[in-house]
Amino acid sequence: MMIFGGAMAIFEGIAAIAEDDLFVSTRNYVFQFSLTGWGWIHLILGIVVVVAGFAVFSGAVWARGVGVVLAGLLALANFMWLPYYPFWSLILIAINVFVIWALCAGPQKGVRA
Repeated sequence: MMIFGGAMAIFEGIAAIAEDDLFVSTRNYVFQFSLTGWGWIHLILGIVVVVAGFAVFSGAVWARGVGVVLAGLLALANFMWLPYYPFWSLILIAINVFVIWALCAGPQKGVRA
């Protein structure tokens, strides 16, 4: 799920960088940012999350802590992205919360599938 969430953030970033007219910007929202700037933030965070996701698969101990922090940052970035693409942002926030839960819960030993 971590790799999937990172890949979706990469696509979100590419879409924001390539086409600013794709997203609807609302007026008089509490915070307003440049879509291109947010696109670069999502792109960079997405790439780092995908790399950390592969590190989790390899069994690196540091990757779990880094993954929790990065998933939290990506959830925050998607919260700030709500005015531009609300449905997509809510789905990615839910995925990142699930990733945080899964990384904090860890693998269960002795449980058979």
